[in-house]
Amino acid sequence: MTRILITGAAGMIGRALLRGLRGHDVIATDLNMPADAPKEIRFRRMDVTGPDAARIIAEEKPDVIVHLASIVSPPKGMSRETAYAVDVTGTRNVLDAAIASGVRRLVVTSSGAAYGYHADNPVPLRETDALRGNDEFPYAHHKRLVEEMLAKARRDAPHLEQVVLRVGTVLGAGTENQITALFHKPRLLAVRGSESPFVFIWTEDLARILLRASTDGPAGIFNVAGDGAMGVSELAAALGKPVLRLPAAALRLALGALRPLGLSRYGPEQVRFLQYRPVLDNAALKSDFGYVPAKTSAEVFDLWKTEAGL
Repeated sequence: MTRILITGAAGMIGRALLRGLRGHDVIATDLNMPADAPKEIRFRRMDVTGPDAARIIAEEKPDVIVHLASIVSPPKGMSRETAYAVDVTGTRNVLDAAIASGVRRLVVTSSGAAYGYHADNPVPLRETDALRGNDEFPYAHHKRLVEEMLAKARRDAPHLEQVVLRVGTVLGAGTENQITALFHKPRLLAVRGSESPFVFIWTEDLARILLRASTDGPAGIFNVAGDGAMGVSELAAALGKPVLRLPAAALRLALGALRPLGLSRYGPEQVRFLQYRPVLDNAALKSDFGYVPAKTSAEVFDLWKTEAGL
């Protein structure tokens, strides 16, 4: 039996992972009790941004920590400082506590966003490619900082095994966030000359990958995505919707004018998000980690679309 502590356990992925962890001593931590958590799961309230992490991890002495706590889709009004406190400071607190308490393995959900949104990104991106998460995108910037922190820990504390998962866009039944909001629009927005490709990973696939990572899987860094990518033309065809294609300069100008007026939550930087989305190579996930996603990107999107009633 392995003692596994999970941060961010009340989130969509945390709840899916809890359903799969049988036969282990599992401690779920978050600000609130995970909904529908199995009866045998113990819960401890933990705010990763403060001293809770050091105290609880020292008390529980887990063999493995699965660190899921992160701000993927900040609610309206959340400051960048608050997101940084969870994403970066929270990870630092968990990492320091793991090292101090002699934790054997740390599993961290990073993101394909850590590679950044750049015109010269390789297609597809492999785990050896540079991490250049853009400063103007808080989530991408924070994930880059987290990965730099983890790389330093691999040098300074090699006794702590790491599994770092660079995850694509997660979709499953009931998923609704800033990304899926784009698909609910009457027409899809695109930058002229760019297909804005998405790579998707099914919620249940990610939960199974995390289960393997926290038990008998190998350490290492792995991109996590289903096979294939879907550009805006394929997404629009699947949804039966038209595409509004705007020149990059015009779109930057429009967003620059609308956000100060409160008419858009996005600024001119969003154009890079639409133009240069990271396309992840999942070969290492399949060959080295030993997991083949059950659903391709297209199949994941079709599942989400059907569940969303589109």
